[in-house]
Amino acid sequence: MAAGVLRTVPLAGELTASLISRVAARYGLPTAGVLQLWTCRNSPARHDGGGTRADAEVVLNGAGRRVLAELCRVEPKVLARALPAFTMDDPKISTGREAGVAQARWRAAGTVAGPAAFGCRLCVARRTGQALRAVRYLPRWHRVCLRHGRWLLDADADQPLEHLDVRGAAEVVAAQRRWPGVARRAVRAGVEPEQAFTLAHAVVARWWEQALSWEQEEIWPRRLHQLAGGNAGSRLAWWRIVGRDAAIFPEVVAVAQALLEPAMAEVAWQASGGMRPRVRSADDAFCHRLGERVGRTWLGPELAADRGSPLNGWKGAIVRARRHETGPPGWREDPWHLKRERQPATMAGQLRVLAAEARSGGSGTRWRTTVSAEQRFRITQLVDEAREQLVELRGVHSGTTAEVARTLLEHLSHSAELIDQALVHTATAAVAAGVPLEEAAAWSRLPSQELAEVLAAGEGED
Repeated sequence: MAAGVLRTVPLAGELTASLISRVAARYGLPTAGVLQLWTCRNSPARHDGGGTRADAEVVLNGAGRRVLAELCRVEPKVLARALPAFTMDDPKISTGREAGVAQARWRAAGTVAGPAAFGCRLCVARRTGQALRAVRYLPRWHRVCLRHGRWLLDADADQPLEHLDVRGAAEVVAAQRRWPGVARRAVRAGVEPEQAFTLAHAVVARWWEQALSWEQEEIWPRRLHQLAGGNAGSRLAWWRIVGRDAAIFPEVVAVAQALLEPAMAEVAWQASGGMRPRVRSADDAFCHRLGERVGRTWLGPELAADRGSPLNGWKGAIVRARRHETGPPGWREDPWHLKRERQPATMAGQLRVLAAEARSGGSGTRWRTTVSAEQRFRITQLVDEAREQLVELRGVHSGTTAEVARTLLEHLSHSAELIDQALVHTATAAVAAGVPLEEAAAWSRLPSQELAEVLAAGEGED
């Protein structure tokens, strides 16, 4: 097959590999057969179970692009506008003696042009006449098909669904309609919309994990069951992973909008004590206001108690800027910067963990299987609180000797106390999960007898 007879129209933002698959289907051929038109010396990414990932992408060299254009009967410039990866060069195939041979190289879509999601099949059929699977580069703030009421799922995860039905979750659709306005507000504020969304998503995804222990939370359970077709049933853990981003989307948009408002920055400043810092209390005005913005008037104390939230970085940057506090040389204070360790786990990553736990059969060989979510959260919370104490010491070496010494010693002693508590909680969980006391003691750098006494004292307090 040198040149195509049938015309295959590309979709905006479509993966090149997705277009090739649709071309093959149009001719009634297997995708592997059509891929033989290009020389390829590597393989597509696969799931742990062996299946090819839906977000596997191909990058073509110049000769390879011409082959695809002829095959689709579409001008190269049209393909270049529609396919983000079409004009991307890979030196391994675009240079050298074989550069004139049509070549392709497999890549993961995320390393080419960002996150990939399944396209809405109804929209694909309407646009191309083919009711086939398509995969497109779609940012996570543009996942609702407004025409058909579908949430388009990540394409890199090992699960069978392409979309979730959000026609019964009107607030999810409404949030998608509101997002362009939030994005415009971000641009006016000098913030990249992607940064605003990413930070808000990290904040709310953390709430999603904590919500398991929120007795007053009623919105998310109801919404998740709607996304699951009425009832998540015995697969609640699976649905909490697959449905998370759709379920929290309205709150993510609301938080992003709130953080972009100067009035909220002012509330954060006043709640911090302004130029006279004070310890955050359960009635923190900023946390209370944010809870109201997401329709949960009771949420303020829960947020105030969370010392490890990505939200704290935003608030800290706002407050330090107003206090004219400076960090180390070269430090750039950016309220919207999200550290890698604060980024929430992806659906694909969580499903891999869930599958590994299922394979272990609850034998105690995996931490998440044997240690409860409450214990894991408490350990994480203690570590995050200790980190927050240390972060607050940035730029502390200015002032009188007494002031600096007092600040350093108070924060260091508090963080050390928190780390000690985290160590005890971790050791307790490890021993309860079957780790020998001697090994836990060695890893804790404590004598076995001393650790045994500490654990016994902890049990007595409970």
